[in-house]
Amino acid sequence: QVQLVESGGGLVQPGGSLRLSCAASGSIFRVYNMHWYRQAPGKQRELVATITTGGSTNYTDSVKGRFTISRDNAKNTLYLQMNSLKPEDTAVYYCNAHFTLGMIGVPEYDYWGQGTPVTVSS
Repeated sequence: QVQLVESGGGLVQPGGSLRLSCAASGSIFRVYNMHWYRQAPGKQRELVATITTGGSTNYTDSVKGRFTISRDNAKNTLYLQMNSLKPEDTAVYYCNAHFTLGMIGVPEYDYWGQGTPVTVSS
């Protein structure tokens, strides 16, 4: 299994930057596709960014050009660099690890961290 611990959240002003980290332990990090999600009060949890085992990335439209997801497999760590932050980015951010073989009938594995809060306010 994989244990995930997020860090780096906090209070920043609009236009500021923040770098979130997700430290993984307990399994082989490099075999998991990794994701950042966020959840604001009263809203559905939203997929923010994805990075695959091969390094391909994808972002939700609202953060494109501002956020960058990356991974360091040697350090078993996932990152989310957030620039030009806006008040609407305020949420609890969660990292997620997902393992799949892409075969019908074969179980998949999904792990979540506890989240780190990000508040963007002046």
